[in-house]
Amino acid sequence: MRAISQSATRVIAWMCFAHVVSMIGFATYATLLPRLQDEWGMNNTQAGLISGMFFAGYMAAVPVLTSLTDRMDARRIYLVSCMVAAAAFVSFALFVKGVNSAALVQLAAGAGIAGTYMPGLRALTDNVQGAQSQSRAVAFYTAVFGLGTSLSILFSGWIADAMGWRWAFGLAALGPLAAGLMVVLGLPARKPVRHHDTHVLDFRPVLASREVRPFIFGYAVHCWELFGSRSWLVAFIVFAQELRVAQGAGPALWSAVAIAAVANLFGPAASILGNELAMRQGRERVIWRAMLASGVLTCALGFASFLPWHLLAVLVMLHMTLIMTDSSALTAGVVTRADERIRGATMAVHSMFGFGTGFVAPLVFGVVLDLAGGNLSPLAWGLAFMSLGVGAIFMAGFIRSRVSGGAT
Repeated sequence: MRAISQSATRVIAWMCFAHVVSMIGFATYATLLPRLQDEWGMNNTQAGLISGMFFAGYMAAVPVLTSLTDRMDARRIYLVSCMVAAAAFVSFALFVKGVNSAALVQLAAGAGIAGTYMPGLRALTDNVQGAQSQSRAVAFYTAVFGLGTSLSILFSGWIADAMGWRWAFGLAALGPLAAGLMVVLGLPARKPVRHHDTHVLDFRPVLASREVRPFIFGYAVHCWELFGSRSWLVAFIVFAQELRVAQGAGPALWSAVAIAAVANLFGPAASILGNELAMRQGRERVIWRAMLASGVLTCALGFASFLPWHLLAVLVMLHMTLIMTDSSALTAGVVTRADERIRGATMAVHSMFGFGTGFVAPLVFGVVLDLAGGNLSPLAWGLAFMSLGVGAIFMAGFIRSRVSGGAT
C-alpha cells in the first residue's frame, strides 16, 4: 500500500498532538466521580445524569458545528469551540456546587468539545489527499482519542490529589486554549467550495446513503459501549478493590485511576491496527468480529469484581483494547465513502448518533445500577455492564448478515 507523504505526516502529527492537548479536561468528571458523589451525596442516577449531560451538549452542537465545515474554514469553528470548552472547565472550578450546576456546565463543555473533534478531523482530511492516506489519517486521529483520555485521567487524578478537584477542572482549561491556537496557527486557511444549496441541517442525503449508514449505526453502538464504560470504569474499579479488601485481601498496588489510565493507553494501537486490518481483510468483516468480542467481554466485566486486583486490571485493559478495535475502522469508513460535497454533514450525523448514545449510556448504566441494588452490589455492577455490551453483540450480528448477504 502507498505510504503517507512527508507533508501529510507532518499535518497528521500536528493535528493528533492538538487533539490530545484539547482533551485534558475530557475525563475529569469521570475520574473524580467517586469523590464528587461522596461530597455532594449523589445517587447513581444523578451521577450518570451529569456524565450524560456532557454528551447531550455534544449531540446538540455537533450537527451545526460539523455541518458548517462544508461552508466555512474548519479552523475558525475549532478555535471558537476550544474557547467555549475552556470557559466551561473554568466555570466548573469556580461556580459548581451540586448536581444542577454541574449538569449545566457539563452541557456547555460537551458543546465545546463538539466543535473540536469532528471539525478537527475535517481540517485534517482537507489537508491530506488520497483515500488510503485519508483512511490512515482518520485512524491515527481517532486513535489518539484514547491517549487523550488516558492523559486526562492521570492529569485530573494527580491535580485533584495535590490541589483539590476544583483545581483539576480549572487547569484543564489550558488544554483547549492551547489546542485552538495550534490549529489556527499550524494549518493553512481553507474555504470550502459550495457545491449545493441545501440547509445546513438537511441530513436526508446522508441518511439516504447505503454506503455510510452501516458505519453510522455501528458507531452509535460503539459509542454506547465505550462512553458508558469510560464514565463508570473508575468507580467500578474502586468498588472492586474495596470489595477485595473487605474480604481480607491486601490493598491493590495500582489505584483505580492508574488502571483506567493505562487501560485507555491500549486504545490507540488497537484502533490503528483495526483500521489496517479493515483495509486488508474487509472493513465490515473486521468490524463485526471486533464488536462481537468486545460486547461479550463487556457483558462479563461487571461480574468480575471478585478477581484479584491484578487480574481485574488485565481484564480491564483487554476490555478497552477490544472496544477500540473497531473505532477507526468505523469512522474511516464514513469519511472515505462519504460524498465529498456533503462530507461535513455526513461526519455530523456520524458524530451526532455516536455521542447521542454516549449521552444516554451513562444515565442508563446509573439507573440499572440503582434498580439492581446500588453500587455496593456485585450483581448490580454486572447487570449495568451488560446494558452496555448487549448492543454490540446484536450489531455484530446485523453487520455479519450484511457481509454474508453480499451487501456493501
